[in-house]
Amino acid sequence: MRGLQRAGRRSNLALLGLLLLAGGTGVLGFAVGTPLAGRVVAVAHGAAGLGLLLLVPWKTVVVRRARAKPPQLRAPSAAYWLTGLVAVCVLSGVLHAAGAAGIWATSGTPVAALQVHVGAAVVLVLALVAHTWGRHQRPRRVDLSRRTLLGTGALAGGSLALWALTEGVWRVTGAPGARRSGTGSHERGTDDPTAMPVTQWASDTVPDAVGTSVTLTGGGREVVVPVADLDRGDAVRARLDCTGGWYADQDWRGTTLARLVTDHLGAVDGAQCLLVTSVTGFSRRVPLRDAGGTLLATHAAGRPLSPGHGAPVRLVAPGRRGVWWVKWVDRVEVLDSPWWLQPPFPLQ
Repeated sequence: MRGLQRAGRRSNLALLGLLLLAGGTGVLGFAVGTPLAGRVVAVAHGAAGLGLLLLVPWKTVVVRRARAKPPQLRAPSAAYWLTGLVAVCVLSGVLHAAGAAGIWATSGTPVAALQVHVGAAVVLVLALVAHTWGRHQRPRRVDLSRRTLLGTGALAGGSLALWALTEGVWRVTGAPGARRSGTGSHERGTDDPTAMPVTQWASDTVPDAVGTSVTLTGGGREVVVPVADLDRGDAVRARLDCTGGWYADQDWRGTTLARLVTDHLGAVDGAQCLLVTSVTGFSRRVPLRDAGGTLLATHAAGRPLSPGHGAPVRLVAPGRRGVWWVKWVDRVEVLDSPWWLQPPFPLQ
């Protein structure tokens, strides 16, 4: 009986560990846009999610033992919600990886597998808290035993092997999933801005009206720069890697933040970052060291931006996920505080 209890404890700890790893890498994946780091995070996320399948046989034993207990000692209903939500998360994640365009449609609009995946994960967090609340599990020496560590290594290896197997399936079958970016996104609209999906972060929406100028402030000065003056010929080819699960490579044109500040304000004492704000209130702080490679773009692929993609001017932040690419830029402020003094993700 004690051996069975230890096996159940190890299974529960492994399950919790994989859920925390999958959740943590999922959140981190929204922020990491560089190819190598994004790939590492994506692989860890996928392996952790698929690794949950390896625990099914052991977790089944735990569930059967729980059913044998008197009703008042059985696991709360949150445990069953947890199981269902994990299944939805894993299935929708696999469908997104395979390249499924949508799971079902509402009013003619397909609901993406990634949307279901993220939504189920948010609810899963609540169910996980409800399931573990009040279960005062203290660390034990057996949790760090040689057997436990070997089991952890075997689970990690099996999870990675299962992830590699699914990637092999996409390649053999020619599924769209074989052509995903390092962050797991699918290509949509490279060199054709009109084919890029129109997506916004959280509650942000396409504004009904936008201005014809950008207000630049810093060092006690304020300058209003017409949008027409922002097309200075500065160009960069950069990948817009949206947190909605798609990416597109485009040639962007406009003016760099460095040129904008230098031309209109000159050197600003104590400057550390630039706060770029949309007409909707959405904003991101950009490190001053990145100002030379960060663009206020007015054109994509040689054509003016469309309203859905940020017209008349948007931020282009190479190496960062789409959540940084502020649309409908209305204001740029030179600040003397660090760039990281902001929420990891915008709050709107």
